[in-house]
Amino acid sequence: MAEGWLFKLFLLMLLPPLTFSVSDSKALLELKKFFTNSSALNSWVPNSVPCNKQTPWGGLLCHNGVVQGLRLEGMGLSGSIDMDALVEIKGLRSLSVINNSFQGIIPQLNRLGALKALFLSGNQFSGEIPPHFFTNMKSLKKVWLSHNKFIGGIPFSLGQLPHLIELHLENNQFSGYIPAFDHPNLKSINLSNNRLGGEIPISLSNFSANSFAGNPGLCGKILGVNCTKPVQNTAKLVTNQKHVVGKSDKKLPSKIIVALIILGVMLVFVIILAAIRWVKKKKKGPNGPTTSSEGAIEVQVSMPTAKEEEVNRKRSGSSSRKGSGHVKEGGGAAELVMVNDEKGSFGLTELMKAAAEVLGNGELGFCYKVTMANEVPVVVKRMRDMNALGKDEFDRQVKQFGNLRHPNILTPLAYHYRREEKLLVYQYLPNGCLLYQLHGEHDTSYVGLDWPARLKIVQGIAKGLDYLHMELASLDVPHGNLKSSNVLLGPDNHPFLSDYGFCSLVNTDRVEALFAYKTPDVIQHGNVSPKSDVYCLGVVILEILTGRFPSQYLNDGNRGTDVVQWAESAFAESRQAEMLDPEITSSQNSSVANMEKLLHIGLLCTQTSVENRLEIKEALRMIEDVQVEEGPLSILV
Repeated sequence: MAEGWLFKLFLLMLLPPLTFSVSDSKALLELKKFFTNSSALNSWVPNSVPCNKQTPWGGLLCHNGVVQGLRLEGMGLSGSIDMDALVEIKGLRSLSVINNSFQGIIPQLNRLGALKALFLSGNQFSGEIPPHFFTNMKSLKKVWLSHNKFIGGIPFSLGQLPHLIELHLENNQFSGYIPAFDHPNLKSINLSNNRLGGEIPISLSNFSANSFAGNPGLCGKILGVNCTKPVQNTAKLVTNQKHVVGKSDKKLPSKIIVALIILGVMLVFVIILAAIRWVKKKKKGPNGPTTSSEGAIEVQVSMPTAKEEEVNRKRSGSSSRKGSGHVKEGGGAAELVMVNDEKGSFGLTELMKAAAEVLGNGELGFCYKVTMANEVPVVVKRMRDMNALGKDEFDRQVKQFGNLRHPNILTPLAYHYRREEKLLVYQYLPNGCLLYQLHGEHDTSYVGLDWPARLKIVQGIAKGLDYLHMELASLDVPHGNLKSSNVLLGPDNHPFLSDYGFCSLVNTDRVEALFAYKTPDVIQHGNVSPKSDVYCLGVVILEILTGRFPSQYLNDGNRGTDVVQWAESAFAESRQAEMLDPEITSSQNSSVANMEKLLHIGLLCTQTSVENRLEIKEALRMIEDVQVEEGPLSILV
């Protein structure tokens, strides 16, 4: 009798989780119906238990058989999020759809009153979020809405969440004032790169300026920008706006005055603009340079004065250079030094007159695509803070780079030296950089990088890095800035390394801009070495296989994914397969075992201890052993 009673009690203890599993299964399958491109959720099938310990459904966080979280990150999902289905998952406390392709206004997620964490970053959500949206979500601790297209004001209800500890709204189009956030528990906030204005609330004064960067209208002590007048809080602003509307007839004269002032300023601006154009036209003459397309620009270079040129001659020990690859411009007033003439020769004047477009900018300068008169495109990098070497030493170093010959190394074509700035000219590769291929916005016709392509890229990067470690062994760190933005892709996704050797050129107080100087060995001990390059290689490997943007690239570490920590925990818990980008696991000729093998190499390259980190030779050998497919008929890359 006693045994039967205990057995019934045991069954009763099991019933709640079992009930949850059945209802969770039905709700999840209903949720999946509204997704498109849901191949990453192939494990979600009827007549199975979502939180089965042996074969759990992908993307679930479970506890005692109950679904407590959805982690549907980087799965290429689109379509709509069925709120009726989500509401039926009674134990849901965390929802993450980071790095997918959802569009439209924010779903009615405020129906999930018990939610503690909400991650919508990296999608295409747009429109305004109602001011009261988060009023009934008092349990929220983490809210990530960054990298979307939200507009309008920041909902004041966010400032009223009592348990909020993380808020990320960066890279949207939010406008207006920042609401008050009087929360002692708030540990992380990022409102950068929006359209916010007014004074930063005093309650947020303990956060860094990076949290508010990219909002030209903001002011306050944090940014070092004085506010011209006291800023009203949001509630007062709304009240005052209503008051003005109600008395518009009394405000008419002041509006006319403001309009006249604006017209006057515009008239002055037009006059100044016309004067500037007239001066430029007079200087250029009737046959001055023209651009080939609308929106094109010129690469501006400050020309040295006669006195500066004389100083340069004295430093170099001669009054002229002949047969040294120097292309003189303007009777010797400036020079473009060719270090590699495989793509032909050209001069500084020709370069300056050519039509150009900005490709991007980094911590050390700007990058332009310049189309020469013969329609040959080149890339011009306008660099600053490169005064570690004198002119002669700079010349010798860049010429050494120009003499490098390897299938995976992009050598510079020419350079222009000025104390204030340097120009480095490279071959233009139309496929762009690896960073763009992995994380950029593409149209519907874009074909992503499959597993064979990614393996080929990793192997090419490792071969190029090994070559640099042999040819530039005298440098403290031969590459020094290896990351996906400095891996360029040629035809058939053939990888080329660029921006190497900069550690010898960059000012000592600016070397921290190079990725190798952000590695643990430098941060903890201040020692940069060739193994710092190996760490960077490991980060790139993890980035390529996961498809995630590494937080290691950023100074604040508040964005992206800590791919190194993720790899450490994933391998420790034997769930490394979850790290793999669904785009490669679902492609043809894919071998998950070999992908995991390459993931492990990335982990070995990113060991915090330099002694435990792989040597470049060993890393290359292991990478070359990885094959596209398993078995004796494997296809080698």
